[in-house]
Amino acid sequence: MKKIVMVTGATSGIGEACARAFVGAGYRVIITGRNTRRLEDLCRELSDNPDDVLALNFDVQDREVCSKAVESLPAAWREIDVLVNNAGLALGLEPEYEGNPDDWAVMIDTNIKGLLNMTRFIVPGMIERGRGHVINMGSVAGDAAYAGGNVYCATKSAVKALTDGLRIDVASTPLRVTLIKPGLVETNFSRVRFHGDNDRADNVYRGITPLTAEDIADTVLYAAQAPAHVQIAEVLVLATHQANGSIIYRQ
Repeated sequence: MKKIVMVTGATSGIGEACARAFVGAGYRVIITGRNTRRLEDLCRELSDNPDDVLALNFDVQDREVCSKAVESLPAAWREIDVLVNNAGLALGLEPEYEGNPDDWAVMIDTNIKGLLNMTRFIVPGMIERGRGHVINMGSVAGDAAYAGGNVYCATKSAVKALTDGLRIDVASTPLRVTLIKPGLVETNFSRVRFHGDNDRADNVYRGITPLTAEDIADTVLYAAQAPAHVQIAEVLVLATHQANGSIIYRQ
C-alpha cells in the first residue's frame, strides 16, 4: 500500500518541490495551501490519477479551519504517514525597533502556530496507528540571528525547539521527527519577504549559486525513506559558499 504524505505550503517553492518528489517516488500526496487555483493546477500537473494527489485549500494560521480541513479528508486519505510542515515565510528585513507588527503577527501565526496546529491534528492519528514521520522545515536562521532577521529568526528557533520537544515526546513510540534547516534557497521566499520588490529579492542571490527547492526536497525525501530504525533528526543544508546564516562569499 502506498504511503500518504501531507505537505503544507505546497503551492510554490520548497513545498511544491517536495510534493513533486514524493509523487515521483510513488507516494500518495495531500497538497495544502491558500491558493485554490494553484492547488488545482498542481494536482493536474502532478498526476492524472485522482488517487495519487488530493488538494486541501486552507490557511494553517487558522486553527478551526485546520481542524475542519483535516476532518474533511476522505476515509482513504486519513491515515497520513508523513507530515511535512513546510508552510512558512519571512516578511521584512528592518531592525526590530522599526519592524511592522502586522508582519510579525503573520510570521508567528504561520511559522509557529501553523506548525503547532498541523502537528496537533495529525500526530495523534500517527500515535494511534503506531507509525508516522513529522518533517519540519526550519532554517539556518534558527541557529543564530542575522541583521534584520530578528522575528523570522526567532520563529525558526522556535521551530527547532518544537521539533526537539516533539521528538522527546514520541521517543517511546515508532514515530520519527526530523528538522530540515535550509540556507540560501532561490525560490519566491525573498520576493515575499520584500513584498514583491523583485530587485531587492534578486540581489539576495547575486554572486553565489544558491540551493534550489529541489535540493531541499531531495533531502526531505531522503529522511522519509530512511529505514524505520533510522531517525534523521536534523539536517543543515547550505550552499557551498555559505558558511552560516550571515557569512556568504559572493563572487
